[in-house]
Amino acid sequence: MNTVRPEDRPRDENPHGVDVRRLYETGHALVSHLELGPGERLLRHITPVDVFFYVLEGRGIVEVGDEKREVVRDTLIDSPAGIPHCWYNEGDEKLRILIAKVPRPEGKTKLL
Repeated sequence: MNTVRPEDRPRDENPHGVDVRRLYETGHALVSHLELGPGERLLRHITPVDVFFYVLEGRGIVEVGDEKREVVRDTLIDSPAGIPHCWYNEGDEKLRILIAKVPRPEGKTKLL
């Protein structure tokens, strides 16, 4: 059995400049842990594969396509391939999100 904790994984370099750590990666899927501090956000981007997000802690604003919504802990958000999406932490506490990309993307995300 393999166990992984975000704090034990190295931080991934990314164009967003935020804390992202890969937890699980195979030819079939990629699962990462994202932590956004107060005032941090992702750049709006398009992923070439389906993505789902699961909020582990905190609250934030998620944007998928032309919809924007505040979400809280224990919420799952679906983001289909090819649709622009983004996350914002406008609060004063950290926001932790589990990100699953299925299938594992071969190409890069497209920043907008």
